[in-house]
Amino acid sequence: MDLSLNVNGRPEQFAARPNELLVERLRDGLGLTGTKVGCDTGQCGTCVVRLDGRSVKSCLILTAAAAGSVVTTIEGVTTPGGELSGLQEALRQEHGTQCGFCTPGMVMALGELVDNTCDRAAPTEPEIREWLTGNLCRCTGYHSVVRGVQRACSAARAEAPVQPATTAAASGQEG
Repeated sequence: MDLSLNVNGRPEQFAARPNELLVERLRDGLGLTGTKVGCDTGQCGTCVVRLDGRSVKSCLILTAAAAGSVVTTIEGVTTPGGELSGLQEALRQEHGTQCGFCTPGMVMALGELVDNTCDRAAPTEPEIREWLTGNLCRCTGYHSVVRGVQRACSAARAEAPVQPATTAAASGQEG
């Protein structure tokens, strides 16, 4: 069947088998090997990508079911110049990666958490750990990953534009 996806900002058109998994299309069909295959059963989280903005396990989704969607893989997270995202840099600074096998899936899953919470407040440690339940790592105790998410949120809030004061408040003419 002929399908199309937008992957990391690029339109892709291809023929896919009806039973082809999205992770197979990304790795084997498009050469995006940052998306890892760990368990093939949706338990480890190494295959997490963003599908229309939501983190999903690509080993559980048929390519045909994703047709017409926007897919972001770990390769699409860095800037075109190769700079790390804020989350990636924070994880690096907090030593939140060890062997790195699970890191792409964690970055993709945690990226959704960071995108949806950091503008109001840093997620709590229990919230971060709950979000990580779908991502397994054999190297870390997740402490550094939690600190990395908290650092990324703090940095994101520090870079957020300051909201302008109301005219009355700014001019000192309050009631």
